[in-house]
Amino acid sequence: MVAAHRASGASSTDTNSLPGAPTEHLRHKAAGESAARLRLSLRDTPPTQIVAADRGVALGLALPARHLVYASWEDGILVVFTSRTGKTTAVAVPAILAAPGAVVVTSNKADTLQLTAELRARDTKQRVWVFDPQHIAHTEQTWWFNPLGGTLSIDDVTRLAAAFVLTVDDGSKVDIWGPAARELISNLMMAAHQAGKTLLDVYAWLMDEAAQEPVLVLRAHDFPAAADSLDGTQRLNERTRSSVYWTARSAMSCLRDPAIAAWVTPRAGLAEFDPAKFATSRQTLYLMSKDARGGTSAGPLVAALTDRVRGCAERAAERAGGRLDPPMLLVLDEAANVCRIADLPELYSHLGSRGIIPITILQNYPQGERVWGKAGMRELWNAATVKLVGPGLDDAEFNETMSRLIGEHDVDVVTYSWGRDGSSRSTTTRRERILPPDAMRTLQKGQAILLATATPAALLELVPWYRGPRREEVAQAEARAKDELTERVRRPGPGQDTDDEEPAA
Repeated sequence: MVAAHRASGASSTDTNSLPGAPTEHLRHKAAGESAARLRLSLRDTPPTQIVAADRGVALGLALPARHLVYASWEDGILVVFTSRTGKTTAVAVPAILAAPGAVVVTSNKADTLQLTAELRARDTKQRVWVFDPQHIAHTEQTWWFNPLGGTLSIDDVTRLAAAFVLTVDDGSKVDIWGPAARELISNLMMAAHQAGKTLLDVYAWLMDEAAQEPVLVLRAHDFPAAADSLDGTQRLNERTRSSVYWTARSAMSCLRDPAIAAWVTPRAGLAEFDPAKFATSRQTLYLMSKDARGGTSAGPLVAALTDRVRGCAERAAERAGGRLDPPMLLVLDEAANVCRIADLPELYSHLGSRGIIPITILQNYPQGERVWGKAGMRELWNAATVKLVGPGLDDAEFNETMSRLIGEHDVDVVTYSWGRDGSSRSTTTRRERILPPDAMRTLQKGQAILLATATPAALLELVPWYRGPRREEVAQAEARAKDELTERVRRPGPGQDTDDEEPAA
């Protein structure tokens, strides 16, 4: 007897075999209905008349039908795209250009700024703020921010301190001394806040492990527990105290760089950034930093300013009855490198309900584990109601997890047999992965897997800005921005000859 086997249907290693998921509740009509429900300003607008930018964050075209799908104004979005696979061109830029409210953008490059800043200013007719202490875009400083200004609680300064501690290079030191260093820094920050001082004063106090001024300030302003905590740290045995202070000084070492410190100290003639006013505006804030590890970085200030804006936006949402309208967009590109907010995984569970839509962009899953730990990254993954995973990821464990999440389907297996009495044909069914791990790795560029709450996995075709309706505008704005950057880099600084090609300080 001879038997032959044949499986019918498309090969499961072909990404196009991913079945079309029922994405009706993410499409144009449903997105309009959702926007009308979530945004007070749209309640009286028929859902069919709500413009695309007000419906939600466009994600891409669901295949095979190529229907545009949206994240709603209550979703938390997590993007895992390796380099050069469209995270800027197809995710960040379209979301920024379409955003109806205030936008915060973090990055370690100038490309997003060049592609969107001019159009955001033109569309909103409101101010664009650029934080560039490390001269990534060589943008002149025109404003400053006081992290210790306004009204601060112990919780506020503790969060601010965490933004610094999370950037310490030595992981073992952070694990052991990080909590104590965060408490030390937060106590000193509260003292500086009460005394009308700046972060530079906090850094100076860290150089004196017996400084009494901050203890006295805390007692004078009715913070006895914080004063006792600081005094107790100063009374630790020398070896322990030195380790705590070393970790704290390392966390705040970016303030040694005058170019970075200039952005958080008063500057005559420069505007002071007000995060509370920003939260209820349509303004845009670009925060740039680089070298999160192995060098001086403005990353702690990027995280601190992002978190302060987020906190002000939450309070504004509460005053407005629960949600910001228009919603705020937080585009946290390179979040694990330049915007390490310690409790970002916890924040994901409720930001969307406040009308604050986070889009956290990572290059791979382990990158998030390095910052938030395995449990924290798992919490972030689970709390994100919309996840986009792009091609080229070489993490076998993550690809296996994705393959399992996408699920299985039935495949008909046809068996033919031939014998003395003739031939026969039988059909059986077996379960196979829709997308095995190796196919996850070889997704085509321009495609992504969408995992949305209560929706089967869907294959998306991304829509980069250069295929969008504003491609000519964006291209022209980018060209002008690059010309201006070239001019700024070539412009001689104080004491330089005109032929000097080095960037101005």
